[in-house]
Amino acid sequence: MRVLIVGAGATGGAFGIRLQEAGKDITYLVRTERQRLLQRDGLRFLAPDGDRTHAVTAVTSITEGDHYDLVVIAVKAPALKGILETVRPAIGDKTLILPFLNGLDHIDLLEDVYPGQVIGGLVKIVAMVDEAGAIRQMAPLSTMTVGALTGDPLPDSLKETLDVPGMPPPITNTVMQQLWEKWAFISAAGAITCLLRNNVGAILEAGGGPQILQAIAETENVAAAAGYPVSEPGHQQSLNMLTAPGSTFTSSLYRDLQSGQAVEAEHLLGSLAARARTLNVDTPFLDLAVAQVRAHHINPTGGGIFEPASA
Repeated sequence: MRVLIVGAGATGGAFGIRLQEAGKDITYLVRTERQRLLQRDGLRFLAPDGDRTHAVTAVTSITEGDHYDLVVIAVKAPALKGILETVRPAIGDKTLILPFLNGLDHIDLLEDVYPGQVIGGLVKIVAMVDEAGAIRQMAPLSTMTVGALTGDPLPDSLKETLDVPGMPPPITNTVMQQLWEKWAFISAAGAITCLLRNNVGAILEAGGGPQILQAIAETENVAAAAGYPVSEPGHQQSLNMLTAPGSTFTSSLYRDLQSGQAVEAEHLLGSLAARARTLNVDTPFLDLAVAQVRAHHINPTGGGIFEPASA
């Protein structure tokens, strides 16, 4: 299959390199500056299993009618609507679209435009793009999960394309369950660290344990009401990650907020809170986190500097 990966950031770059090393036909659709860097230096990938740099094919636009077999969308939610017209010439009637975004709103958006061509997908990886443009994978965890949103089987060509040595088999028949479980976890983590403005260890030391448990319960209650209750292993994983004493864990949502980057707060927290209201689930902690992040975007300075009262 000809594969177009939209975005060569931490997710698109890391999994694109894995696919390329497995002999797959990979092209990246990127911004002009990213293309210039990739053409000059190649794509460097620093992972627990080694440091390597590969030449890659990177384009900034697609010729009309140059259809790909698989389009992998690996951008953050705020960029999705902006790239739809850019990627449109690559998508034919038989093109499969595999988004690796958090939450679920993006699936509804893509299905509206390309009904029946979207498949569910999620990845788990701790990675970042460093100042030099290299992809740094900071932990061994690296999994890709893909499944049909309907009962129809996925084509063998897709299964073969995504079969990468050293990674678990990606195909599942429970992709919606896994999408909901990941959404519940990252929303709880985002609400906790954004609202309480620190890492898990500091929040616990400050007495924030009950608030952490409340956030986990709220997001998992929404998933259950939607028909996808979080499994016991999924729940235990959230507890392990978010209640470990001394942990320096923070959510990517919080890190993006701190660095001034576009964040996925509405796509993750805002959307989950909206679904909670539709499902009649109370989420006061989540609602407060949504208001806090929105207020930050309205006024990042927090209202200015307090002056001491004059005598």
